[in-house]
Amino acid sequence: MAARLDRAVDAWPAVTTTERQVLALVSGGGDVTQSDIVARTELSQQTVSRVAGDLVERGLLLHGERVSRGRRGQPSALLALNGERLFMLGVSIMADAVSATLVDFEGRERGHVFAQPQPMSRAMVLESVRAAFGRLCDEAAVDPARVLGIGIGITGYALPGGRTFNPPPALDDWVGTDVAALFGEAFGRPAWADNDGNVAAVGESLVGVGRWARNFAYLYIATGFGGGLVIDGQLMRGTHGNAGEFAGLLPTQLYASPTLGLLRHCFARAGEVHETIADMLAAIDVDAPAVDDWLWRVGDTLSLVCGASAAIVDPEAIVIGGRLPRGLAERMITRIDMRQTPRWGVGRPQPKIVPAEAEGDATALGAAILPLKLNFFG
Repeated sequence: MAARLDRAVDAWPAVTTTERQVLALVSGGGDVTQSDIVARTELSQQTVSRVAGDLVERGLLLHGERVSRGRRGQPSALLALNGERLFMLGVSIMADAVSATLVDFEGRERGHVFAQPQPMSRAMVLESVRAAFGRLCDEAAVDPARVLGIGIGITGYALPGGRTFNPPPALDDWVGTDVAALFGEAFGRPAWADNDGNVAAVGESLVGVGRWARNFAYLYIATGFGGGLVIDGQLMRGTHGNAGEFAGLLPTQLYASPTLGLLRHCFARAGEVHETIADMLAAIDVDAPAVDDWLWRVGDTLSLVCGASAAIVDPEAIVIGGRLPRGLAERMITRIDMRQTPRWGVGRPQPKIVPAEAEGDATALGAAILPLKLNFFG
């Protein structure tokens, strides 16, 4: 039986600034105790003990085994997020498909559904997401009422005001739509929306490269080319919500945009025709001659964008992600040339260029994590 689409009945947990600080440190991965939090912040032991105790009582944190850090006094209990406390639904609206991911409070994926409704209208997408929501809750044995919020990532840059987006022609029914309001009303839950590159960067900041890099540029490769910037652990949206639109760096007609649409064209030239990008990705051989052709075409573009990102943002990492299989991202990295002219024999420090580490559907996962990041770990 499909899960009901009832409104969420659990109260949305409100957290203070100090509680967010504690939750953010616990969410960063690795073993964390109260003593560790005191050492990493300006909070007193008494404050940390009180806050951690309150968060445990409210079910947001769990106490684990006690460990010694070589300090005087009793060993401290490890702290962990309580994944069963609440859940989020993440939705990715692409030019050719829609996907949904159920994520728990730890940021772990509990299920994923991919669909290709035709057309990609608002009505068809909402119908697909409703069906996916029910299936995800049923398969994960999660009461739908415990899914407290929805995040949506959509292809297209943000328009003035940041609540509507300018998508490609395949999503013409979404032009001028307040995406968050549409989903919030349809599902009876708080909803947040952003473009796909931004939400993918948010997901990466919590469960991927962000665990070791506070500053990174995320290159989002899909039907189009965009991305996001994470500075000091937070998404940098810019004035209009379009920071990280790396395609804007490319002089018109001079550089090929590294899109999966172009890769599909390269496969077609080689005699391997795929009806959709999703079909191509399901069958792709990353060592195929068509991939070599694509990499030859986009190598200079990748080098330009990575070089500009390094010079302008000075990040610790540049992440190659989006709808790419990891093997393809790794091949792209080999084509990036960060050449520079050293001064006095010393070059400018350069960021690491790495594949995305967050596993699964980058946009749907990031969309689900977006409400968590904004409300609990920001």
